Amino acid sequence: MQAFFGAVMAFLGVEGMTALGAGIAALACVGAAIGMGMTTSKAVESMARQPEATKQIRSSMFIGLAFCETTAIYGLLIAIMLMVM
Repeated sequence: MQAFFGAVMAFLGVEGMTALGAGIAALACVGAAIGMGMTTSKAVESMARQPEATKQIRSSMFIGLAFCETTAIYGLLIAIMLMVM
């Protein structure tokens, strides 16, 4: 395994590996966006089925969206840190 990483490192160099790592870290934003879309769609669907539980569903949805957004911000922060350093 180290031979593989050594070959990749020799081919791309430090700058290339940094850019590759930043691109992979930025993929966290894609996962967070998918999670937010699924959360919102399911919350709206459940509110339509049970209008009396709207407050509980909405509060749970916002907590879940906050966790998804935090994941996206962490991924973006790591990508920016890799590109700057």
